[in-house]
Amino acid sequence: MTITVAITAPGNMGAAVGARLVQHGAKVLTSLQGRSAASAMRAEAAGMVAVEDEKLMEADFLLSILPPKDALTIALRLAPALRAASRKPIYIDCNAVSPDTVTAIMQVVQDTGTSFLDGSIIGPPPRGDGNHTKFYLSGPMGDTALKLKSVGLNVIPLDAPVGAASALKMSYGGITKGLTALGSVMILAAERYGVGDELNSELAASQPQMFAWFKRAVPDMLPKAYRWVAEMDEISAYLEERPESGIYMSIARVYEDFAADWAEERSDAEVLMKVFGGQGTA
Repeated sequence: MTITVAITAPGNMGAAVGARLVQHGAKVLTSLQGRSAASAMRAEAAGMVAVEDEKLMEADFLLSILPPKDALTIALRLAPALRAASRKPIYIDCNAVSPDTVTAIMQVVQDTGTSFLDGSIIGPPPRGDGNHTKFYLSGPMGDTALKLKSVGLNVIPLDAPVGAASALKMSYGGITKGLTALGSVMILAAERYGVGDELNSELAASQPQMFAWFKRAVPDMLPKAYRWVAEMDEISAYLEERPESGIYMSIARVYEDFAADWAEERSDAEVLMKVFGGQGTA
C-alpha cells in the first residue's frame, strides 16, 4: 500500500525531502498557498502534487518543514482542516524550534484530535542516495519510524517525550551556527584592523580543522542568514533565563545584519566571501 506524505511547503529542505520520498515510492502532497513561482518549480521537479489544505489531510503523515518563525503559524492555519478531517494524518513538526514552542504547536494540533510527534532534521537537504540527513523523532510514535524509513528517510526514534527532538536540534544548531557566527565576526574584526590575512594564516597553521570549517560554513551561511535569525531566537528561549541565553539573542542580531548585508550586497558579506572565496548556496 502506497504511503502518502504531506509536506507543508516546498522550500529547499521540503522539496528535497519530497524528492527523496517520491524516489522511494511515496506519494507526496504539498501546498503552494502563498508560495513563489520558484516554490512551484521545486515542487514539480521533486514530483510533489500541489493541493489545497483540505487535501493535505488525506496523507498518512504531515511533515511541517518551514523556517522556524512560521512553525506555529502553519499549525494554526491547518487546524480547521485537521479538525474537519474524518481521517487525520500524524502531524510531525520538523522545524528548528524550542521545546516550549513545539509544546505550543502540539497543543494546537492535539486540540483538533490529531496525533503529534516532535521531529528535528540534522544535516543538509537529502541528495541522491546519501544518508546524511537525519530525522530525529520523539513522542508516542508507534510504527511511524518504521513506515517513514520504508520510504527513504533516515529516521532515528528517541525514547523520549515531545520536546526531546527539538532540544537536540537546539543544542546542535547552537553549537554549529554559533561557531559560524563567532568565526565570522572575529574575522571581520581582524579585517577592520588590517590583520585579516595574519589571522587566517594563523588559523590555517594552528587550527586547520576549524579554519576548514569556516571556509565551508561561512560562505554557505550568508544566503541562509535570514532563516537563522528566528532559530537563534528559539535557542535563546531554549536556554531560558540563564546568562548564556543572551549570547544567542546577540547572535540572532548578528544574523540579521548578515542577512541585510547579503540582500543589499553590503561590505561585510563581500569581505567574508572574498576571504573564503565561496559563492554560497541558497
